[in-house]
Amino acid sequence: MDEPRVESVNSSPGHTLKKPARDVIRLVEGLGIEDDAHAGRTVKHRSRVRRDASQPNLRQVHLIHAELHDELREQGFEVGAGEMGENVTTRGLEVLDLPAGTRLSLGPEAVVEVTGLRNPCKQLERLQPGLMAAVLGRDADGELVRKAGVMAVVVAGGDVRPGDPIRVELPAPPHRRLEPV
Repeated sequence: MDEPRVESVNSSPGHTLKKPARDVIRLVEGLGIEDDAHAGRTVKHRSRVRRDASQPNLRQVHLIHAELHDELREQGFEVGAGEMGENVTTRGLEVLDLPAGTRLSLGPEAVVEVTGLRNPCKQLERLQPGLMAAVLGRDADGELVRKAGVMAVVVAGGDVRPGDPIRVELPAPPHRRLEPV
């Protein structure tokens, strides 16, 4: 398998599901992505702000593996990078299999720490009917599987571009499974 890499970077200053592709995004330590609506030390997702605006923002950066887009296209969905709200689309990295606390170096300087799974929202259904169900599944034990990517916080800032390599640093054992954040 090829080395993991960044396939696309996306951001939006507004609270939109689709995030346009960019040539570069700047990650800012402790905040998220410069000029993105979800950047901040406390929660910025509107549903979470309504519940408790003082919660720490564990969802500063949203990453989705491009292989999910491939899988969805095989099922008849037209979904590309940034369309499900992700900031970073990866290729060659099984993001859903990473333990909580994994650090990902994106390009030469930026580092994010994986905090948990993205819980897919009903906005996906407005994008394309059936998409919400397509990013949810069941494992062999009947447990719900969320496929819509992972969330992370920025621990070291820097610019990230398509084509940048991704380096993975697993946390010390015991590893914790990802849970929705």
